[in-house]
Amino acid sequence: MHARLDLFGNPIGAQFLKYINTAGQAVSNSALPAATQELVKLRASQINGCGMCTDMHTKDAAQAGETPVRLNLVAAWREATVFTEAERAALELAEQGTRIADAAGGVTDEAWANAANHYDEDQLAALVSLIAVINTYNRVNVIVRQPAGDYQPGQFG
Repeated sequence: MHARLDLFGNPIGAQFLKYINTAGQAVSNSALPAATQELVKLRASQINGCGMCTDMHTKDAAQAGETPVRLNLVAAWREATVFTEAERAALELAEQGTRIADAAGGVTDEAWANAANHYDEDQLAALVSLIAVINTYNRVNVIVRQPAGDYQPGQFG
């Protein structure tokens, strides 16, 4: 399987991805916990059906010490007991932020208030930015049908 378009080899695609990577660095360097960042990226990628990002963030999270049980339960986080209340709030915000087109009201006040109970303003800004960035990556990869399975942890870092 091959991607429809080699964005890395295309000058416009490569420049666009460079800018998106720079935006992502602002989040990576923030005070939002790294584990939360990976869980959010994984959940949004699952919802969007992005095999490349699901592959990447599962492997990166495992490399960083995330447990297989937690990784396997991200898709069913509501019923899982292995996530903190803060992580659950971030996952809820990520789901609602990812499903904006599916929800008439967008992100609910309750989801926002719950996240605000666990994260300060800088962390909330990082969380919102992360949700936007991972959804951008997901859409690019799904549109070009970027293949999944061959990612090696740290490959793009």
